[in-house]
Amino acid sequence: MTSIIRAACLCCCLCFIGLISNAQSNDLIDLEFGTLDNFDVATWNIRFFPTNGQTTIDYVAEIIEELELDVIAIQEIDDSDEFDQLLSQLQGYDGFYDDNEFLKLGYIYNIQSVTVNDQYQLYEGSSFGNPFPRRPLVVELTFMEEHDFVLINNHFKCCGNTILDENNFWDEETRRAYASSLLKDYIDFYLSDENVIMLGDLNDLLTDPPQNNVFQVYLDDPANYR
Repeated sequence: MTSIIRAACLCCCLCFIGLISNAQSNDLIDLEFGTLDNFDVATWNIRFFPTNGQTTIDYVAEIIEELELDVIAIQEIDDSDEFDQLLSQLQGYDGFYDDNEFLKLGYIYNIQSVTVNDQYQLYEGSSFGNPFPRRPLVVELTFMEEHDFVLINNHFKCCGNTILDENNFWDEETRRAYASSLLKDYIDFYLSDENVIMLGDLNDLLTDPPQNNVFQVYLDDPANYR
């Protein structure tokens, strides 16, 4: 199943939208990524969307249509009404977002290739606010009426000093490591037989040494995670 997946990270590339508002629309014509045969997925921290009102919405719509992705996991939706406006402009796409009060998570998906079967949030209790500033947003879907996937969209705590201090409950790296462990526990218990993609803005590196790697629980389980 994994062989049909192609993934991309669109890293905050809207932070300069206000500086290119006079650019011609054909500046984006060379963007391409999606294919007919693969399940093409991206994650995009869209940076306080929309940073420049309708100009941002227009550019985002054009970027998405040029990339021809099947699913985009979105972080930092600041204005849900404006996000609804984006969805209304997109041809052949639909989407949804969570009910977080600050910087929502969401999904945009191709209605020709993707059927959404369910959507829900994880770890909603107030006691999980430390590891999850935004509650993970899950979508269960079917690609091309044949392949089932579960996607978990996240926006982990930012910042830190690259050192994981397990004695400090509010240490940024510790919070990300705790979030990673909770998500792995959930996947292992509830989704062990599913094709799961955990994605989002995770605010850390896979290449840190083990003692400071917030994703070490996954790296220690190569039989089930890659």
